[in-house]
Amino acid sequence: MTLSRIVMRMARNPGTEFAGGDDHRGYALTAPLTPEGMLDEAAYGKTKARCVVRRFAPDEDAVDGRLARKGERWFFDYDDSDSTDDEPVHRLGQHRFALGEYVSVSDEDGRLLTYKVMEVTPIA
Repeated sequence: MTLSRIVMRMARNPGTEFAGGDDHRGYALTAPLTPEGMLDEAAYGKTKARCVVRRFAPDEDAVDGRLARKGERWFFDYDDSDSTDDEPVHRLGQHRFALGEYVSVSDEDGRLLTYKVMEVTPIA
């Protein structure tokens, strides 16, 4: 089964300090996708140890975590022992990961910010 590297960069977020977007701020995610570009839930169960995320921004050190799921809720988890660092991803299981698509992630302050899928590359 194939995993994909997905890069999402900050899209325009009117009313925030990121009104014009920011190509240097975003996420790099490794996850299994269906042929249609959706998260492959069955494959995730078999590969979740390899489903990782890296949050990057020019004004902070990169932070590594993992893609996690509780019930229908998907989120980025940066510390297994602490749920306060979790970043929920809005309807992640319903998003299509294809170039130009948009994904919303709640930041550490609970703000829902929009990111644009800029890269989807199959990896071994």
